[in-house]
Amino acid sequence: MKIVVLDGYTLNPGDLDWNGLEALGELTVYDRTAPEDVIARIGDAELIYTNKTVISREILDACPSVKFIGVLATGYNVVDTEAAKEKGIPVCNVPTYGTTAVAQYTFALLLEICHHVWAHSEAVKAGAWASCPDFCFWNYPLFELAGKTLGIIGYGRIGQTVGQIAQAFGMKVLAVDGHVRPELENENMKYVELDELFKEADVISLHCPLFPSTQGIINKENIAKMKDGVIILNDSRGPLIVEQDLFDALESGKVAYAASDVVSTEPIKDDNVLLKAKNMIITPHIAWAPKEARKRLMDVAVADLAAFLAGEPINVVNK
Repeated sequence: MKIVVLDGYTLNPGDLDWNGLEALGELTVYDRTAPEDVIARIGDAELIYTNKTVISREILDACPSVKFIGVLATGYNVVDTEAAKEKGIPVCNVPTYGTTAVAQYTFALLLEICHHVWAHSEAVKAGAWASCPDFCFWNYPLFELAGKTLGIIGYGRIGQTVGQIAQAFGMKVLAVDGHVRPELENENMKYVELDELFKEADVISLHCPLFPSTQGIINKENIAKMKDGVIILNDSRGPLIVEQDLFDALESGKVAYAASDVVSTEPIKDDNVLLKAKNMIITPHIAWAPKEARKRLMDVAVADLAAFLAGEPINVVNK
């Protein structure tokens, strides 16, 4: 059977291999595919993989040979899952592969805000320490995490791992999630309502899916409920934040710092207002990308297809 990977480069820019998929069929891998080329590249392939390439109803209508769609990610909004379901095509994603990586990255962002490590290193290299009359200096406020309160919106696998790390730093954790697990609560972690989280948190970290109920959850009305000087982190989905509202809050100082690995449109547009915001860190959607995490993703993607070929599909998102 023919297997086509439409946009494999971000998963495997050359430091992994495609051997697992090659063992399951006749494999063709494209680094990336323009929208106008999708139908031609799928051709008569039965098994296709996409990461961010859109698979619409029109594409599925034009490619009747497709029997399986694998998504090389956890999010699957690029696929018209309902159209696929109508045609009997399972859409399988890759859950949980990035839990450790994304949780680690959350604290990479937060610790950079705490200490401005890179900026101080650059200042030293520029001669600021050598010319300093004192034995040390700092160009930014420095602060500890111990004793601070971290509000986590979305307490699934990633949120829980972030919560565990936060508690190891001596932070209190407030969590908001649609599925409450009382066994996770302790003296340093509890579930609360969203407004209480906004009121009490020193740092707010987003780890929820993008649903209509969560789109724009960080907006001017909710920012007004937060502490003055709050820190906001987002390595989940860009549209969770109303970017103009966050810009305004950063400019006013209501939000002291923000850091985001995701934005509303990716790659980021030149006119994105956050590019001009003060005290704003933006990184290019790389929280998921350590090699170890990408290897787990590849392994699960292969397992998804192997299970489908064996007649017992797993990780199906459109049952």
